[in-house]
Order: sequence, then C-alpha cells, then structure tokens
Amino acid sequence: MAALGRRALIVTGKSSARCGALADITSALGENGQTYAVYDGVRPDPTLACVRKGLALLKESGADFVVGIGGGSPMDAAKAIALLAAEPREDGAVFSGGYGNAALPVVCVPTTAGTGSEVTPYAILTNDAARTKTSLFSPAIFPKLAYLDGGYTEGLPPAITRNTAMDAFSHAAESMLKQSSSPASELFARESLRMLYPILSSLKTPTAGERDSLLLAASLAGMAIAQTGTTVVHGMGYFLTYDYGIPHGRANGLLLGETLRLCEEQKVAALSEICAACGAGVTEICATLSALCGEREKLPKAKLEEYAIRTMGTKNVKKCKFELHPEDALRIFLHSFGLSS
Repeated sequence: MAALGRRALIVTGKSSARCGALADITSALGENGQTYAVYDGVRPDPTLACVRKGLALLKESGADFVVGIGGGSPMDAAKAIALLAAEPREDGAVFSGGYGNAALPVVCVPTTAGTGSEVTPYAILTNDAARTKTSLFSPAIFPKLAYLDGGYTEGLPPAITRNTAMDAFSHAAESMLKQSSSPASELFARESLRMLYPILSSLKTPTAGERDSLLLAASLAGMAIAQTGTTVVHGMGYFLTYDYGIPHGRANGLLLGETLRLCEEQKVAALSEICAACGAGVTEICATLSALCGEREKLPKAKLEEYAIRTMGTKNVKKCKFELHPEDALRIFLHSFGLSS
C-alpha cells in the first residue's frame, strides 16, 4: 500500500476489529510509515448519509486513499467515498450516473465471502428517493488492491455465511444469464460455480479450506459481474431488502430458484452451462437454494404484486438472456414466498 498515499481513511463496521483484519491493515500501514483515520460507522445497506459522514472524516483527516474492510457494505461505502471525494455531487445528483474516471485509490479487504465488491467498479447504496438500492459506477473505483484471507471469515454466524455464499452463487449464475456475457466473463463464472456449488449443497460449518474456496469463488463471481453486471434478480431483491430488511444475499437466493425455472421453461442455453458447472440439474439446484433459505418471510401478496409491477421498470429487464413479462415477475415473487399465482 506504500505507493497509494500518505494517509488512509479506513472504512469499516464494528466486526473487522474482532476478525483481525483491522489490526493487520493498521500494522501494515504503520510499517509503511503511513498514518490513518478510522470510520467504523458503516451499517448494512449504507445510505448516502453514511457516506457523507465518511467524506467529512476524510477531509478532516487529510486522507488521500481509502481502505474498505468488511462485507459488501463497508467496501461499497469506501468506494463511494473515494468517488465522491474526487467528484463531489449534491445529494440529488449522486445516483444520476455519468461519473468520470477519477477517484481516490481504494484497497479492499473482504471479511465475508459473497459480495465480490473487492473486484468490481460498483458501489451499491440505499436510494431512499427510489425506495430501493442503486449502484454508482466508475472504472476509477476498481480497487487497486484486494486482500483475500479466508481466516477473516471464520467467526461469521452461520446465517451470514449462508447469505453471502448465496450472493456469490447468484452473481456467477446471473452473469451467465446476461446478454453481455463473454468467453472471459463466463470463464470466471463457471469456475466460481464449480467451486461454490459442492460447498453450498452441504453448507454447515465450513472448514478453513472451504472458507478459502468460498472467498476465492466470491471474487471470481465478482470479476464476472464486473464485466456483465447482474440480472433483474438483483433489482427484484433490492425491493425486499429496502422494505423488509431481508439480507441482500438471502433476497437473491429466495428469487433465483424461480428465475432458473423460468429459464428452463424458455430453454435458455446458458442454463445448461450453469448446471454443467454445478454438476447438478435445475431441480437439485433449486432444492439446494430452498434449503439454504429455510422458512420464508410472510409478505403481503399485495406488496409482491407491487414489486412485480416495479420490476418491469428496472434497467436490466431487457438485458437478460431470458424474457421477463409482468406475469413472470409476479410468479417469481409469489412462488418464492410460497404463494400461488
């Protein structure tokens, strides 16, 4: 990290100190003769207000690069801070896109195995005006360095391990189902699925080796979506997270199975590649996801009907290899929560 700047802003939540990542980063900075300030106020699904507080500390401390430590939320907040520090915007313009190619250097240290944010040019923030989550995009926020150590994930509660693993699986599968997929992105996605699925299908308490594999597979899936983006599954899941606090990876896992079934009905060619990489058929994959999700939340049918309508206005509806009509979106939402269409 010595070449990145003189003073770091470390952006994290409260768990990084417990897993050892924060101590390792501050030790390395000290050995380099670099100073740092710590912003540890990031909560799940960070808001613009959270990013603004980090920006204020960055300016106050004189930091010239940013280190994100944690799951997707701290890493995304770190990237948003780095971007807005170089290209300041009023709140109303933050989600309007069109960012240039300028940002402070970013280092990411994932402490969960799922989001892949350490290798993507996206920063996902809660967008209260749109009642969902929205991504900021700029090639400038590709992290300059990403440190992967499965040991940092050893103390994760089982629910977080499951949810983040489903997030990584969803990234890899969704990347294969995007029209923008390419031989390069598919290489990353297939290898991620090959590593992930055997662990997912019997996920209890991962061994140290399995935690390393989960983390590498999550980063490979991140490399895939860095090239392709995600499908409408993510957009649908954001509604669940915003309104009901359903963790992001769990929201993806809840919706992905029914989406794969739709792809099977439409004979989407990429589905066979997903199954081949997993070494399992669609029915088995759906059963695995269902088992990982367990008991479903009880959501009002009227709310799911509203989400189906809103889904048709999301940006990725026409960028998938499968066709999604309003009745399909409704069926995915209803069947994912055990309701009849």
